[in-house]
Amino acid sequence: MLLALVACPLSTQAAEVVRIEEITQQIGVLLDKPAVLPVDAAGQQNVPVSQDVVEFYRSRGNRPLWQGTTGLRIAALALTERLRSAADHGLCGEDYLLEPIERLLAYRSELVRKAGMLAAPEAALLDVLLTQSFFGYGTSLVEGRVDPAMAHLDWRARRRKLDLARLLPSAVDGDSLGRLLSELAPPHEEYRELMAVLAKYRDMAARGGWPKVPGGESLRPGDIDPRLPKIRARLLATGDLAEPADFEGNAFGPATLAAVRYFQERHGLEPDGVVGWRTVAAMNVPVEARIRKIELNLERWRWLARDLGKRHIRVNIAAYSLEVVEDGAVVLSMPVIVGTPYRKTPVFTAQMSYLEFAPYWTVPSTILREDKLPAIQKNPAFLQEHHFRVVRSSGRIMSDEELGRIDWRKVKAENFPGELRMDPGPWNPLGRVKFMFPNAFNVYLHDTNERWLFDRSRRTFSSGCIRIERPVELARYLLRDVKGWDEGRLQEALYRDVPLQVGINPVPTHLQYWTAWVTSDGTVQFRNDLYQRDLDLEVALADPDALGHRSVASPRNQKALKVSALN
Repeated sequence: MLLALVACPLSTQAAEVVRIEEITQQIGVLLDKPAVLPVDAAGQQNVPVSQDVVEFYRSRGNRPLWQGTTGLRIAALALTERLRSAADHGLCGEDYLLEPIERLLAYRSELVRKAGMLAAPEAALLDVLLTQSFFGYGTSLVEGRVDPAMAHLDWRARRRKLDLARLLPSAVDGDSLGRLLSELAPPHEEYRELMAVLAKYRDMAARGGWPKVPGGESLRPGDIDPRLPKIRARLLATGDLAEPADFEGNAFGPATLAAVRYFQERHGLEPDGVVGWRTVAAMNVPVEARIRKIELNLERWRWLARDLGKRHIRVNIAAYSLEVVEDGAVVLSMPVIVGTPYRKTPVFTAQMSYLEFAPYWTVPSTILREDKLPAIQKNPAFLQEHHFRVVRSSGRIMSDEELGRIDWRKVKAENFPGELRMDPGPWNPLGRVKFMFPNAFNVYLHDTNERWLFDRSRRTFSSGCIRIERPVELARYLLRDVKGWDEGRLQEALYRDVPLQVGINPVPTHLQYWTAWVTSDGTVQFRNDLYQRDLDLEVALADPDALGHRSVASPRNQKALKVSALN
């Protein structure tokens, strides 16, 4: 009797070992060239297996990961649950094989109820589907769905890299896959806040979105108009109006005015309280378009490094703004001017390492060719009148007599006799100080002699560099830790006649492009896509070639390969 009791579990265990060996054999068959996965019920649509997955199984002798001698591991269900909620991150579970995984899991559950189990080929397919899904979804969380350099010519990102193949087995064995997936997502508070906004806007979309505001003449405070109740309903939907103000009826009263101004501020409009065509157009952007904008900006957060720096500078190009952040709190902020749509400010990260007071302005080749040389050819006195000098490659400044002998009509940008350089002074477009973070784009922050431009709501006036509204405040902040620098010395440096470079403790400086974000006080902000970078990203996400190896997990982004299904 005792022998019978012992023999039964040994027999079961042996059967399970045999089954694992059968699944291992079928995984080898599945991953044999060409390695493809049937992802539809009819076995007519297939996606290729990524090389990472092939190498992963090869390193473990093709043994299954998600199935053990006791059956399907709980990590398989944890991954499936996360894929179902991929939309929380602005992602789509269907892009990570959710549908075929769920279909096989449902079939398995039906078999289990009948005291059966998946056949070895189906179990092998489920195992590889889960692994490919994890690699695709995990990579999207860590690096983003697309390479930013493939979506934008002038976008550089130090993307996060993790060895997912090393992390996965221990997470599955230790039933900690859910925790691992949480840790793969960007750790930034701003990312989580944007996720929360995405959920809120999706809820609004499920309830029908917001009412459309009729067009018509501009409305100003004090006006009477039958459109005003609809305007208040629109503002109430997104919280710009805290509570109904039905008592104002058809009147443009104080409650409506405050809500309109708040809405305008959140959307980068002139907060004048006038409901003109721009404000109406912003109000009538559908909720679905706002949702998509949030999703695109979540993708941009996934391109960033985990650590932006305990103290760092952020420039949001799309919002014309600069912030200095310390320990997660904004300690200094100001408006900025960025590049025109034809001379866009690039996106990258670099270390700000020094300031230069009383800077020279060396005219870039593009501006020399397009702007300055034609002005000199029209009026040779232009050089002297505008404090320009021509500097030879040896460093020698050409004299007025030498310049007077040049026939400027024959000069081209390619054979210009030297560098065109402007002296320091109030006329200098770099102003009194520039902030240097050496980079391949030759872009930096600087003062400006055109301060009135900060009064504009759309500030795309530079040739790529960033002009800042309060350079003295930023200089004062950056020099506070530099020995020997007090207010007196700062003021003296600002009014020098020759340049002075001052080293500072390096500060990570991030030039970014956010068209949707949440401010530190919880305000949801949207901006127009002034450089069409949202559109570029949309194209990259829709293009299988742009998706590279990450696209193999998604049947939606692959042409079906007409091969026979596993049988």
